[in-house]
Amino acid sequence: MDITVNILLTIATAATPLLIAAIGELVVERSGVLNLGVEGMMIMGAVGGFGAGYLTGSPWIGLLAAIIVGALFSLLFAVMTLSLATNQVATGLSLTLLGLGLSGMIGTSFVGQPGVRLPNLEIPGLSSIPVVGKLIFGQDPVFYISIALTAAVMWFLFKTRTGLTLRSIGDSHTSAHALGIKVIRYRYLAVMFGGACAGLAGGHLSLVYTPQWVENMSAGRGWIALALVVFASWRPWRVLAGAYIFGAVWIGQLHAQAFGIPVPSQFLSSLPYLATIVVLVLISRNKRLTMMNTPASLGQPFVPDR
Repeated sequence: MDITVNILLTIATAATPLLIAAIGELVVERSGVLNLGVEGMMIMGAVGGFGAGYLTGSPWIGLLAAIIVGALFSLLFAVMTLSLATNQVATGLSLTLLGLGLSGMIGTSFVGQPGVRLPNLEIPGLSSIPVVGKLIFGQDPVFYISIALTAAVMWFLFKTRTGLTLRSIGDSHTSAHALGIKVIRYRYLAVMFGGACAGLAGGHLSLVYTPQWVENMSAGRGWIALALVVFASWRPWRVLAGAYIFGAVWIGQLHAQAFGIPVPSQFLSSLPYLATIVVLVLISRNKRLTMMNTPASLGQPFVPDR
């Protein structure tokens, strides 16, 4: 039972950064913008969060710094694609390459340094309940933030006027502009929200998941988060389910190696990425499901009439 609880705890920890990054990207894509720079923003949030936490000794300041770094890094993407109307795919890929290189340079002095870990919440009486106590009442604070964030985004997109406006921009930015909606403003805010979420996900990696700085520690999670948005057909609750499925695959291959299962470790390490490819292939076969919730203006540049 203890082994099962520990595995479930590690799955929740592994799924949290995927969920946060994917929820942020979902809002971005619902506005009609395709930002492939999630990996770059996440790794910049990781180095920014670790650096601030290490220098101040406070993991909370580190977490705040990760959010700010992610939002500022996304602002570079927003300026390029929304104000200068550059290609969103090329700009997003460039952002990822820039983030990976820049984080490696910034984090050189942090390699091997002891990190500060964000402590788990312990609720007296509830945390000691067998099985359920640790799983529900003994997690790190970012876990609860991720669940609350998912619920908030779901409510915002489908229960508020502003969320409806954002979705209308994603479906037809030309029509939204004709109605007097500030398309560029909404998209700027959406992109920065996505960047803040990616930064928070990166901060979780360096302050909770493995409280240290390792170059390229995001390890492709940003790409998995992008795939999760498509897997979920742009629905927040499906992102939540998908994040935990991918988190289980991620942790499952680690435990499989620890248990000495006679399968090459290289194959086990590739399982999360193979699962991502398989899921995308299966989804692409159902065109009706793919097109049903896809924002019609996704990836299309918008230049307002002057």
